[in-house]
Amino acid sequence: MEVKGKIKLVRETQEVSATFKKREFVVTTEEQYPQDILIELTQDKCSLLDGVAIGSEVTAHINLRGREWINPQGVAQYFNTIQCWKLDKNSTF
Repeated sequence: MEVKGKIKLVRETQEVSATFKKREFVVTTEEQYPQDILIELTQDKCSLLDGVAIGSEVTAHINLRGREWINPQGVAQYFNTIQCWKLDKNSTF
């Protein structure tokens, strides 16, 4: 899957644990009703955002990830993540 648009926000890399890091960014789509999509990079992919400026046109190649979590009351909750594995800079749409 792909998300195309302009970079709106780039966050710093977060060291979640000694063995896991992530970096988030927001892409604003260019369509009739633009959407601000939060996308995450993990591990060695965090560097894909190095040198990417706010306002740059990009194509983010993504995977949708989902997971279940059982809260202390025994109720299942579900979470989704949009994870980028490749970022094309200065793409033309």
